[in-house]
Amino acid sequence: MSFRIAVDTGGTFTDVVVADDAGVLTVNKALTDQDRVFSGIREALEVTGSGYGTDAVGLLNETDLFIYATTRATNAVIEGRTARTAFLTTKGFPDTLVLREGGKFNAYDFATSFPEPYIPRRLTFEIDERVDSEGQVVTALDETQAREVLRRLGRLDVEAVAVCLLWSTSNAVHERRLGELMAEEIPEIPFTLSHELNPIVREYRRASSAALDASLKPLMQGHLNGLETDLRANGFRGELLAATSFGGVTHVEDMVKRPICSVRSGPAMAPVAGRTYGGAEGRIDNIIVCDTGGTSFDVSLVRDGQIKFTRETWLGKQFTGHLTGLSSVDARSIGAGGGSIAWVDPGGLLRVGPHSAGSRPGPACYGRGGKQPTVTDAALIAGYLNPDNFLGGRMHLDVEAARAALQPVAERLGQNVEDCVQAVLTIANEHMVQAIQEITVNEGVDPRESLVVAGGGAGGLNIVPIVAELGCREVLVPRTAGGLSACGAQYSDVVTEFSASLFTESSSFAFDGVNAVLAGLDRRIDGFVDGLRERGMTAFHREYFAEARYAYQVWELEVPLPSGRFDDVSDLDALVAGMHDAHERVFAVRDEHSAVEVLFWRARVTATLDRPVVEAAGAGAAEATDAARGSRRALFKDGALETAIFDGPSLQPGAVIRGPAVIEEPTTTIVVYPEATARVTATKNYLLEVS
Repeated sequence: MSFRIAVDTGGTFTDVVVADDAGVLTVNKALTDQDRVFSGIREALEVTGSGYGTDAVGLLNETDLFIYATTRATNAVIEGRTARTAFLTTKGFPDTLVLREGGKFNAYDFATSFPEPYIPRRLTFEIDERVDSEGQVVTALDETQAREVLRRLGRLDVEAVAVCLLWSTSNAVHERRLGELMAEEIPEIPFTLSHELNPIVREYRRASSAALDASLKPLMQGHLNGLETDLRANGFRGELLAATSFGGVTHVEDMVKRPICSVRSGPAMAPVAGRTYGGAEGRIDNIIVCDTGGTSFDVSLVRDGQIKFTRETWLGKQFTGHLTGLSSVDARSIGAGGGSIAWVDPGGLLRVGPHSAGSRPGPACYGRGGKQPTVTDAALIAGYLNPDNFLGGRMHLDVEAARAALQPVAERLGQNVEDCVQAVLTIANEHMVQAIQEITVNEGVDPRESLVVAGGGAGGLNIVPIVAELGCREVLVPRTAGGLSACGAQYSDVVTEFSASLFTESSSFAFDGVNAVLAGLDRRIDGFVDGLRERGMTAFHREYFAEARYAYQVWELEVPLPSGRFDDVSDLDALVAGMHDAHERVFAVRDEHSAVEVLFWRARVTATLDRPVVEAAGAGAAEATDAARGSRRALFKDGALETAIFDGPSLQPGAVIRGPAVIEEPTTTIVVYPEATARVTATKNYLLEVS
């Protein structure tokens, strides 16, 4: 038997999804070991392997493909644990990373200081050179001065270097020469050239991309190489791929060269799974994908059957955080997972998150030394979680420890513990509702007309009141919801993008220049595809996009192109019409009398991989109200109610479960609230209908 393994390592749990050669998916979890990620992977593989009569080594020995997604890069940036990085820029422009794009959410808030730059000024160095916007060399590169700077970097214990010179998108001759000089002077230090990574006009975005990428190279090279070493030592002989922020996968050696593509790679997989599971149920239009883990709540969107992308991926708060500047799956995250800590602020208000108890020590109920009250502790006290059947019975939860952790919070609020539990869960729900509204209502999508796909270990605990608040009617909870992002990796393809800058406008469209740019993107794709063909891949698909705006606007919208060439005016008309449609969808306004400007061109190539197939399991029982294996008291808005408990794996297609009820799966728990009904679909997933 052959296997295909997908792994998503989060801040609290490591999710492992194994697909056998029949396409059957098995999900297991283990607490994440931040020091050695393979420890958690191995623990989960041992449990999965036992179901096939083998162990982790035997499972890996029969695995052809291993796909890895991780939060390591994202967490390193947010927590400031990246490499000591230097920033080289054109003389006279040392404040690009300092000023950002305003450096504050409110541009007129003069009482707020600019946040610290990603790379400090003391490690920012100005290089004597200058290229103008037309690509003409105004000041030649002073190689003597550049070499002096590079030698100084060696003495300052710099571990990585980011280079972003002014107008290198028009002429990269000086950036390329700096790369050659670094290879001579400091060959042991990795570096990133901005024009190679992200050739966009906007200076801060290009600089931020280069800075993030360079700072992650030592960390992710060590992390990915260490993982591969552990896998090979434990019998793995297949192909190792890494998940990317594009919603696809790539080879590990390519990820090592561009580690910024691993930022938010886990959440980028969730909409892939959501689209797959929604499509299997006949829903391929608008899908809201919610993934609730131990540390965060991630929400993404499938619109008209297409995963939504963005270039506004901030690590931290908008304008004050750090911007990747690259096109990536639009996945919004907030600190509202199962491990989110409940606390009372100095004004006496109850807060939930954004800080998390993580995997060490974890929620108080884990019994690993945690003392802070969390959402998971509240859910346990509410009766939603079974203390003796958590992670399929592999982990016991301590109810008394959870009550002891929440008692001080309840006392500060002047409540009993049960009322405090309801308050904690309600606030967590409101945070999630706001995150969903931001990516739907604010983007012109009505959540009431969308299917919600909920996943994550904590995804089924509170999804019913969340969608009820949004006005949605249906929620699909896959049986493999406990590892939604890892499941997405199982259904993903190899995806990468190439881009280039060229400004033109509809009133004087540069047909020859645009076609030359698109032809250049095609040549880069050809080189990439040739490498994939050598690995046995044969099916490829190309897509082209322009980033356009109306004249005098500041920001662009993504507009799909019908092909990679502009042959005549009809192709330009299609671009302009696409811009009008995109603007109307997002802003409810179209201005057909305005000229359209284009700044940026992108090409995306997808190499199709074999993947498991979601198939119907056949008909089963028509009603399952007598299949409950027991009951317990659970808290809802109307008080404590006797709640039926169902064993998820034993439920068959066609079964109908009326709330209040709890469905216990090995890696997740689904709470069917009194106002909801759950039906097991033909694909053995759960469709919740909310009245």
